[in-house]
Amino acid sequence: MELGSILHFLQDKTILVTGATGFLAKIFVEKILRAQPNVKKLYLLLRTKDTESAKQRLYTEIIGKDLFRLLKEKMDTRFDSFVSEKLTLVPGDISQEDLNLKGSILEEEICNQTDVIVNLAATTKFDERYDVALGINTLGVKHVLNFAKKCIKLRVLVHVSTAYVCGERERVIAEEPHHFGVSLNGMPGLDIYMEKKEVDEKLTELREEGATEHDIELAMKDLGSRRARMYGWPNTYAFTKAMAEMVVGTTKGNVNVVIIRPTIISSTYKEPFPGWIEGLRTMDSIIVAYGKGKLTSLLVDLEAVFDVIPADMVVNEIMVAMVAHAKEPNPSDIIYHVGSSVINPIKNLNLRDYILKYFTQNPWINNDGKPVKVGKITILSDMASFLKYMYFRYQLPLKGLELVNAVSYNYFEEMYADFNRKIQTAMRLVELYKPYLLFNGLFDNRNSEKLLSLAKKKGEAEMELFYFDPRIIDWEDYFINVHIPGIIKYCVK
Repeated sequence: MELGSILHFLQDKTILVTGATGFLAKIFVEKILRAQPNVKKLYLLLRTKDTESAKQRLYTEIIGKDLFRLLKEKMDTRFDSFVSEKLTLVPGDISQEDLNLKGSILEEEICNQTDVIVNLAATTKFDERYDVALGINTLGVKHVLNFAKKCIKLRVLVHVSTAYVCGERERVIAEEPHHFGVSLNGMPGLDIYMEKKEVDEKLTELREEGATEHDIELAMKDLGSRRARMYGWPNTYAFTKAMAEMVVGTTKGNVNVVIIRPTIISSTYKEPFPGWIEGLRTMDSIIVAYGKGKLTSLLVDLEAVFDVIPADMVVNEIMVAMVAHAKEPNPSDIIYHVGSSVINPIKNLNLRDYILKYFTQNPWINNDGKPVKVGKITILSDMASFLKYMYFRYQLPLKGLELVNAVSYNYFEEMYADFNRKIQTAMRLVELYKPYLLFNGLFDNRNSEKLLSLAKKKGEAEMELFYFDPRIIDWEDYFINVHIPGIIKYCVK
């Protein structure tokens, strides 16, 4: 493995980016345009029906974001012409064969010019419809690989996965591939084509029965959850991403593929500026709920390590890995865990303390202008204690309300239904997030460490520009002065 200059490699290169409106993809595009304006072209694959819709999404969902503020200041009046020259919009869909580009002028152009493909397209909902998640997260990778085989200049394909393809393990997790037919719990016969058949048969059955679209959506979500748990994964997202890695292993052929597995991705550490984020993620929803005074209890193992990594570090490692493996004459499977749990760990109890400190110093202001006073919340360290807490605190009073409602001729029906709905929602969310809140694994990052050592040999200038070493992070400073202010600024309306 060789690593030349990253800036030199990017010069005059053409890169196809899938999932271009996603959080990481936007940061990736911005970083390349700002760091190496002499890149030849970035093809941005957007899931739209036509070029006009793609153009609208480019301006509203990508370059219209505050993320591009520094680049706009740098380019000044040349920004629009620069963007038009460097970015080519590609209306397409990775869930379709040939990315839905078959026979188009763009298909031939992309296949003839592309040097690198970065696959960032994914649906990240834990409980996504199984047909949707399978189509994008798993079969979409197969379609991207088949398309890559037609790109005559292609040097490397970077597939962005997730570290949580490992399932609910409680040990050091190696940077190892997943294989077809091998589940996490010993259940035999895992096969994505059988999973696709299962989905198609269920959809046909539901439509023949005259099921509503809402009923079909619920059935597809339930099917995904059941199939994931059956094979040992906690949710549809981790399951379909794990199957995507299996697709890479069996169908990549001669395509040079690098798999990047980030852990929990947080706001930017430094570039283009600290704290940029888009959308509330697992921990961010908890942070906001706590700040608003709406979180009274939490299921979490305080002693467990919470593996988090800023988004700009993920993007930088993608770029360094991309360059390092673009010159390999005999490509082999390579996987990078991009996280912090081994080399700069932070525990859940540390995170709890940072959140308490932030909102004590910077209280949330309610609509009535009054600050929210925060304090310690009830911590439940396992499911048994959580279920006991829920029973005595909520479910027992609900039974009492149910009885009162019955003897009062349904006078309290609306109150009962609302209370019951909130309890069911809380239970569903706990089931979704439990694998992460009680997660006790550590992500071995030996490959990332080797890549980092290689990058450091290239000199301080590029290492400063493409930093991805989590050791440089002071977690207390980052959460209190960067991440929490970032989610409040960019994610809370």
